Amino acid sequence: MSYTYEQLNIMTVADLRTIAEGVEHDAVKGFSTMHKEKLLPALCTALGIEAHTHHHVVGDFNKSTVKQQIRQLKVQRDAAMQSHDSAKLREVRDQIHKLKRELRKHIV
Repeated sequence: MSYTYEQLNIMTVADLRTIAEGVEHDAVKGFSTMHKEKLLPALCTALGIEAHTHHHVVGDFNKSTVKQQIRQLKVQRDAAMQSHDSAKLREVRDQIHKLKRELRKHIV
């Protein structure tokens, strides 16, 4: 039976060890003494599953343009730091913060 990372992640250690019994791979050797933090990545390696969850952008949101804006603002931030312009520095940092929060809000 094929599993996904999400399915394996919600299973108990006992369930993961049961799955590991049927798997012949070097990564799961010693599975009976492994904790879930070690057993889950080992099973993912043995079964050929990506060991992380993927985040998807929700709604009408263009992630690449926001990241490009953040990169431009970082250049402005560096220039403000060099010129010791604290007002401009604060303004640019606030804009970067707002854009990063917007990115996180749209990712599920």
